[in-house]
Amino acid sequence: MTGSIVVEQLIDAPPSVVYTYLTDSGKWARWQGVDATIEPVTGGIFSVSMPIGATVRGEFIDVVPDQRVVFTWGWIDHPQVPPGSTTVHIELIAEGSGTRVRLTHTDLPPEEVSIHTDGWTHYLLRLSAVSAGVDPGPDAMPS
Repeated sequence: MTGSIVVEQLIDAPPSVVYTYLTDSGKWARWQGVDATIEPVTGGIFSVSMPIGATVRGEFIDVVPDQRVVFTWGWIDHPQVPPGSTTVHIELIAEGSGTRVRLTHTDLPPEEVSIHTDGWTHYLLRLSAVSAGVDPGPDAMPS
């Protein structure tokens, strides 16, 4: 049995701006992690080094400019959520002059749902800040 989460955030920037923070390694690392390797093509690398020393790895499944990115997700050396074992689907929905980001994370073990919900809620707030031109400061993962 696996669990899923859906987290949404309204961002004060158009989808074209938000999309760049999901498809550029340097921009990704401004809102999540301390380093990222993002290759936004089908089969491309998705890798983010987090401030606690853990690394998440996966690969891109689907990329539609200014509309959505879908990639697999999992942690190196994490037996319950190994690299590529779950899927993250991020939709960018134009709403007025902004973007509603709807993030759906599927295939999570039930005991991982809460921590990933807290994490994505934290990180979508950081994505909202950088997309609107605000520096969110160094990444301090939620505790």
